[in-house]
Amino acid sequence: MSASRPARPRRVYDVAVVGAGPAGMAAAAGARQAGAERVLLVDREPETGGILNQCIHSGFGLHHFGEELTGPEFAQRAFAEMVDDGLDVLTDSFVVDRDADDELSVMSAEHGVLRVAAGAIVLASGARERTRGAIRIPGSRPAGVMTAGLAQHLVNVRGLLPGRRAVILGSGDIGLIMARRLTLEGIEVAGVFELLAHANGLTRNIVECLDDFDIPLHLSTTVVEVHGRDRVEGVTVAPVGPGLEPLLDRARFVPCDTVLLSIGLLPEAELARSLGARIDPVTRGPVVSSTMETTRPGVFAAGNSVHIHDLVDFVVEEAQLAGRSAAAHVLGGSAPRDNVTLVPGENVRYCVPHTISTDREHTVYLRVRRPLERSWLRLGDAYEKRLRYVVPAEMVTVKVRPRFLEGFSSEALRVDVVPREEG
Repeated sequence: MSASRPARPRRVYDVAVVGAGPAGMAAAAGARQAGAERVLLVDREPETGGILNQCIHSGFGLHHFGEELTGPEFAQRAFAEMVDDGLDVLTDSFVVDRDADDELSVMSAEHGVLRVAAGAIVLASGARERTRGAIRIPGSRPAGVMTAGLAQHLVNVRGLLPGRRAVILGSGDIGLIMARRLTLEGIEVAGVFELLAHANGLTRNIVECLDDFDIPLHLSTTVVEVHGRDRVEGVTVAPVGPGLEPLLDRARFVPCDTVLLSIGLLPEAELARSLGARIDPVTRGPVVSSTMETTRPGVFAAGNSVHIHDLVDFVVEEAQLAGRSAAAHVLGGSAPRDNVTLVPGENVRYCVPHTISTDREHTVYLRVRRPLERSWLRLGDAYEKRLRYVVPAEMVTVKVRPRFLEGFSSEALRVDVVPREEG
């Protein structure tokens, strides 16, 4: 069997999934497995797979498939898991709105403007990169300044080299991976410059992508000016003080013809916002319940469109839950009554999901604000767990089981990650 590319999409679906990256494919598979008979998968790209198609490095799938895969290999395996005669795939298409009658407006390169009714929607549109405008780097606007993801697409998909000597601003995982990729293609990487006092990428990537290739990582340092008229000629970098203000008296010039920006990702939440879902000001994605339902009934969300993940395996786990929950919503299944709101406390930036039920098991994802070597993860006075170390770049996950919250009566549960004393 294969997922069909319909000659003409149906007018009515049980579940419509927006985005055919790893989250979208997992949500579609979850919806079908949970009994949704008609599922529509919509994506703006010509083929499914999303960002995985340009991630030719290994490191995917250890949790979900039990082996290490490249991005395209993971995408192919995920596609094989979701293919089913009850699934329609619509590529080169955009979902632009949902009207008062719960019909979707879909713009399709092949079919034009479509009106499609769906009992539930799963938003799995992924994330976008922060650009130069987000951090307002002074200087001219020459060619050669681009996001790390764009550079990855140029090199891995189009076979083009962005330049000959590169500077990378920011230590996000894509930037670290591209430092290694450019080096392997013969491009000199002058260094990775990170504003904060700690790296924002996984420790594994710092070791394998920088240390193994003798690429310097400069912490507490940033780019304060870009030089060049038609093409980048270099950047001025400077260390920063305690308040992150550049110390210009210690600035220096670094010659380069390419600047890659790896300064973070933001959830693609415009559709969620237009549908009236409440947005978390910290994650920049929609607020979700324990079933991954947003504050707009019948609209679910998962993956990087909710919060930024480290591993695609966790994206898949979260999206399968969203797909199953969307199917249950359509089929009239009972949803858990969330009676506890998770409140980020000391050294916790955010928690997802935002609410949980005390009578079911949940996986809670959270990120810390600062690194700690030895710490306690505490759920109010109800539960605590030892953590060997935590860093902002790496997601912390915890299984919250009903027995942890026995007798818990408050509507708010504070989540803290605090230092653990010796002994």
